[in-house]
Order: sequence, then structure tokens, then C-alpha cells
Amino acid sequence: MAKSRQPRAKSSRMRTTRRRSVASPSADRGNGRRRLPVNKTYKIYIGGKFPRTESGHYYELKSSEGTTLANVCRCTKKDLRDAVQAARAAQPAWAAATAFNRGQILYRVAEMLEGRKPQFADELQWIGHTRQASINEVELAIDRCVYYAGWADKYQQVFSSVNPVASAHFNFSIYEPTGVVGIVAPEDSALLGLVSSLVPAIVGGNTALVIAAAERPLCAVTFAEVLHASDVPGGVVNVLTAPAGELLPHLAGHMDVNAVVYCGDAASDIRDLQACAAGNVKRAILRGGSDWSSETAQGPYEILETQEVKTTWHPIGT
Repeated sequence: MAKSRQPRAKSSRMRTTRRRSVASPSADRGNGRRRLPVNKTYKIYIGGKFPRTESGHYYELKSSEGTTLANVCRCTKKDLRDAVQAARAAQPAWAAATAFNRGQILYRVAEMLEGRKPQFADELQWIGHTRQASINEVELAIDRCVYYAGWADKYQQVFSSVNPVASAHFNFSIYEPTGVVGIVAPEDSALLGLVSSLVPAIVGGNTALVIAAAERPLCAVTFAEVLHASDVPGGVVNVLTAPAGELLPHLAGHMDVNAVVYCGDAASDIRDLQACAAGNVKRAILRGGSDWSSETAQGPYEILETQEVKTTWHPIGT
């Protein structure tokens, strides 16, 4: 009788041991202690590096439920000057890259976005999107990168021309990048609006600095990490975080910025932008009120908005 009871007691103890081993998923393996998660630090992106703002200032970002998500850098005009300097230094080499090469790099950006889709969806959910709406926005952003990657080596063929002239010359018009483009990202579309305003500028050989949406900056900083790992040369894209109204006057008035794409709708900001941009004949492009998820928010004409037309004359017969 004793021999018949012993195996049953041993089996019961084994089952109890198994239940205890899986009861604490948050415990560390080996020592049984609980651990704190390693929270992400959201920095800015300048010249291919991730510094903090030189001022040390930050603002607290809240989720849709009122919890603190992160302390976000509050950039100053010194950070903006550094970003413009980095963009200007990177612009000649980026413009000299072949259109095919720029297209391949943008396609690589889309690949990296695809691989990090859950992370971007989480960040969109934190600010109030539903799970399905978050996934839809990330997928549209991926598709938009692929779309413009395809246009990289085609828009010149479509829009450049041989012009009729009344002389013994060939007359050619081609497009070339305007230079450094400042972009004030839309507040209502943290990822898709950012991609839709940034990618058309850089696909044509411009470099850019982006002022991320102040209330939704997380996707912009994470997108900078994607760019950093996607063969985009340092300085081609620079990302700053701050309320747009604090940096817009300095951006619009900077003499080394050639165009500003403004995706907001504040009448006072638009008025100040247009007044400051007149100082160095800067191009002011207004894209506020766009439906970023629609087909009309993409197209080759968005590339042309930050291009200049160069006309060349060549004598016939020489």
C-alpha cells in the first residue's frame, strides 16, 4: 500500500512546481526579481546623430489618457541653426547622387518601416488612435515611401522639356533641387503627414529639417531612427521637436533655408512665414488642410514644389 501511494504524491508535487514556475511572467529568470522596463529616450536628430537640445529644456508629453509618455526636447534657435548647417553641408552630395540611388534608399526606408510597423502603431495608439486606424496609417506611410521611390528616376523625364526657339539653338529645361527645405509637420497626422511632406522634398535632391508635431512628436523621432538605419546620409534629414510657433520665425528668416513647407493652418503663422520669407525670396509652400490619406496628397507635382527650373541653351551644329 505504501508503494502504491508514493508515486501519486510525487506526481502531485511535480504539478505544483510547474504552476509556480510560470506564475510570475514579470520576474527575471534565474533570480526571481521583478524589473523595471527600459523606457525610450526621445532625442532630436541632427547631422546623423541623436543629441539632446543644447538648452536642456524639455516639455512633458501626455497620452490620450493623461499619463506621461516622455519628456520631449524643446529645441531652440541654436538647434535650428545646427540643423540648417548640417543640411547645407549634406546637400551637394545628396543632389549629386543618382536618381536611381535615391530611389533605392527610399525603398529601403519603406522596408525598415515595414519591419517596425508594430512600434509605430503603438506610438499612434498612445496618442488616441484606435489599433486599426494606427495600422492603416503606418501602412499608408509605407506605401507612400514606395510611391515616391518609384518617381525618383522618372519625374525628370516627365516634366523636363526641349523648348521651341526661333534661333539656331537647342533649348532644354530641366529640374534641379532648390537646396535646404524647412518643413513644419502637420499636427493632425503624426506619421503619414510627416512622410507625405518630407519624402517629396528629399527625393528630388533637397535636404530637409523637420519641426515635428509638438503634440505628436514620437513617430517623428522614431522615423529618424529608421532613416538613420536606411542608408540616408547624415544631414539629409534633421528632426527637431518644439512648438512650431517658437521656431517658425527663425526658420522662415534664416538666410540659408531656400524653402519652407508649412502644413499648419494658423493664420498668424502663415502671415509671419510669408513676411519673413520675402527677406531672401524664400519659397513658402502652404499645405495646411490636406487630407493626407487621400490620393490627392501624393503625386509628382509635390516633388516639383521644391524644385527649380534650369534652362540651358546649346548652339546647333557645334
